[in-house]
Amino acid sequence: MTPYQSLPPRAFWRTAVADPDLRAIGGLWTPKFAVGQDDVILTAGSCFARHIGRTLLERGMNWRDAEPAPPGLTEAERRDRHYGVFSFRTGNVYTAAALRQWLSWASGDSAPPEEVWRENGRWFDPFRPSVEPDGHASPEEVTQAREGTLAAIRGAVAEADCLVFTLGLTEAWHGRAHGAVYPVCPGTVRGTYDAERHAFHNFTFAEVYRDLSAAIELARSANPGLRVLLTVSPVPLTATATGGHVLTATTYSKSVLRAVAGQLAHELDHVDYFPAYEIVTGFPFKAEFFEPNLRTVSPDGVDFVMGQFFDALAGRPAASHPDAARPAEPTPGEDFWCDDAVLDYYSPR
Repeated sequence: MTPYQSLPPRAFWRTAVADPDLRAIGGLWTPKFAVGQDDVILTAGSCFARHIGRTLLERGMNWRDAEPAPPGLTEAERRDRHYGVFSFRTGNVYTAAALRQWLSWASGDSAPPEEVWRENGRWFDPFRPSVEPDGHASPEEVTQAREGTLAAIRGAVAEADCLVFTLGLTEAWHGRAHGAVYPVCPGTVRGTYDAERHAFHNFTFAEVYRDLSAAIELARSANPGLRVLLTVSPVPLTATATGGHVLTATTYSKSVLRAVAGQLAHELDHVDYFPAYEIVTGFPFKAEFFEPNLRTVSPDGVDFVMGQFFDALAGRPAASHPDAARPAEPTPGEDFWCDDAVLDYYSPR
């Protein structure tokens, strides 16, 4: 008798991954805590996170839009100004450091730098440069608008039941003088790049772990009952500033983020991890859920990911796996040279 003899089909590669149809692969997530229809849910994070709030609403969940659009805006104007995308108008929050920064500013633990950017006679917020595409009339309006977002973060975090945060990047740019993290490199969306004022940094595991732990602590200091559900964006880097190849840079970034999310979910009862990253990028899925550019997740891919999410929350069983004969010994080929291939012997019939 070995521990492997009592494991379910999902524990074995052949019965859980190799044998079933790709669309039948299920049971990838067992939620650590319940998220009910009436629970107030907040979303923030990288580009992929924009799908989560919309789908939560469509499924009748209580997704909180803490900064609703004012009346009179067209759908295009609301979209361009980032209304209804995330729970707050922070724009994309790609890094753990940026999440910590926003929560620290909202709680009053620290203050935003006074830096503002001027372009064509208009003023822009360096920390959410695309949220107001036409900018503001003065630096004071930039500060006032940001204060509205910080107030929304404060109020919503205090009342929420669950925060869903999607980690996106380890690469970031920050101001040398103040150390604050920008969402994008200055000079790309807005602003002007200056090597003497702006610096690149690629966060390590230890740094991401530190920042994400601190962000969660900040949120729970305002709301001790808050639960945090982490995901990692499956969207690859558009470009890397490391000097390396974008493929290896993407692998580094996503590996670090996935490892940190898993570590915190292992350590903390109030933190869980949902494997959106694995569902889209796992090689058994053969890039089926990407558009031809191999970067954008297709609507079908988003639907598949969110279907797994809601099936797990509802407690619906994983897809059934077809029966497979138990081999008498490891089959020829590469597995023949792998000692752990013998474990397939114990997979359920």
